[in-house]
Amino acid sequence: MKLFLLVWLFLFSILSANPADLLQTNDSADVQEQNQENSTNESALPSELQKVIYLSYEKVPQRVIKGEIFSVTIKTLSIVKDFVDITYELSNAEGLKILTDFPSRDVDSKYYYETFYFLATSKNASLPNFKATLLDYNNVQYRTTTLLGEKLNVISLNPQKDFSNIVANSFEISEYKTTNYDSTHNIVIFVANATNCYISALKLKGVYKQGIESVTESFSESKITYYAIIDKNIENLSFSYFNLIKNRFLPINIPIIVNDDSVTTQSDLKPKDQSREILKMGIAGGIALISFLMILWRKRYLYLIFIITPLAYIAYAGIPSKEICIKEGTNIHLLPVSNGTIFETTTSRYSLQKEDEVQGWVKIQLQNKKIGWVKNEDICSN
Repeated sequence: MKLFLLVWLFLFSILSANPADLLQTNDSADVQEQNQENSTNESALPSELQKVIYLSYEKVPQRVIKGEIFSVTIKTLSIVKDFVDITYELSNAEGLKILTDFPSRDVDSKYYYETFYFLATSKNASLPNFKATLLDYNNVQYRTTTLLGEKLNVISLNPQKDFSNIVANSFEISEYKTTNYDSTHNIVIFVANATNCYISALKLKGVYKQGIESVTESFSESKITYYAIIDKNIENLSFSYFNLIKNRFLPINIPIIVNDDSVTTQSDLKPKDQSREILKMGIAGGIALISFLMILWRKRYLYLIFIITPLAYIAYAGIPSKEICIKEGTNIHLLPVSNGTIFETTTSRYSLQKEDEVQGWVKIQLQNKKIGWVKNEDICSN
């Protein structure tokens, strides 16, 4: 009897149950299943939401001099082993000039040592923020990591009066030449080589005019061709630079040895003694005279060759400069360099003396006796 009552109660509860409750129970099960699926999908989301790059400073200078080129090295660790590259974006730098868009990289085990180069332009300077991004082989960007910039200890020099704005490990004059510029000035052209130097900052004190003719810059070695127009009374062009290795100012001296000729090429800057040409002509004339006396004495006309050759050389060396015509609006260059200094522009056609010619350039003497260079294309066609 009891068993019959239990079965009857069970059947009654099933028949009296609300169908909506059963549907809600099934929906709850479906929602729970969907939530589990979403949770699984979230754990499988792409790794750009994960931090995969860690940055820290490896080498920062304790002291920087205003005008100095210096390097900063950061240490980068990636927890992703297989990737294409790590790129960097630098922002919010203060008092600095960023000299490298891409760092030089050294790899040591799992670390990447990235070195950036900067120029200190102000006493108040701070490093930029370094934002690193890792790229995988599918060109997918991962989550970026930023290393905040630090304040730098920058000091300003108390320069000497002849300081040339050059701060370097070394600075040397390799070639130089001085020629007449006008009735009251000479022009000095020199080539300088430097290491760890922003050589374009070169500027001399107490000169009439100056400028860069050409420059090659790098962090390790740089080279500049520079000109300075100075008073004729100056016998020695002197200036100083700050040597970072010796931590003091060092003098640079260029003796003024004036040549009658002008610069022929950028590589021909060393002073030359123009009296040698006169000496050569004198020797040739002496040989011709001795050969003539030998003919009179020996009566051997074979010695004529020793007369003809020296006289031909003398005739060639004594040929006067050719006169040429240059177009209106022609730029007169200080040196035969496309991007070099232009010190005069013609306002009409001119007929001038041609002094020399080299690699698409013609050296001319202006009516005011100044020497300059014009391009072949600026020569009149008729």
